[in-house]
Amino acid sequence: MEVKIRPWEMEDAYDLAAALNNKKVQDNLRDGIPYPFTVADADMYISSVLRAPKDSLYAWAITVDNKAVGSISVCRKENIHRYTAEMGYYVAEPWWGKGICTIAVKEACNYIFKNTDIIRIFAEPFADNIASCRVLEKAGFVLEGTLRKNAVKNGKILDMKLYALLCPVS
Repeated sequence: MEVKIRPWEMEDAYDLAAALNNKKVQDNLRDGIPYPFTVADADMYISSVLRAPKDSLYAWAITVDNKAVGSISVCRKENIHRYTAEMGYYVAEPWWGKGICTIAVKEACNYIFKNTDIIRIFAEPFADNIASCRVLEKAGFVLEGTLRKNAVKNGKILDMKLYALLCPVS
């Protein structure tokens, strides 16, 4: 099994739709993603990331043997936070628990720190998403704190955890 991240391709739309058309996956993501998630939605997403301004959004397909099974992105912040970026990721449910996200997170962070001037990458998983917290910990992120009552998802008020990874040389 070869796990890699690579730029999105329009041909990935069917795989993306299959991954995101799952309530269990979407329950761990921010709002704003249509459900059900269609191939047309996937086409729009892939088109938008391919058109995104250079140096503001880095978005990749997470692949297993070159088949898209998830997504990872790093979004640069602005103003005084311009050297900071937020990371988000997911994989399709059949690929949960196989270490795929950890590999993807490490690869994405290595790319960002080697190819940009970003010095801090952070992620904010829901506190009850233990698997995502473990991904970040295994990738070297440090838990900086709990953001209490920081989100409302599916009608529930949730805590979030704040994890960060700093550029090893800055």
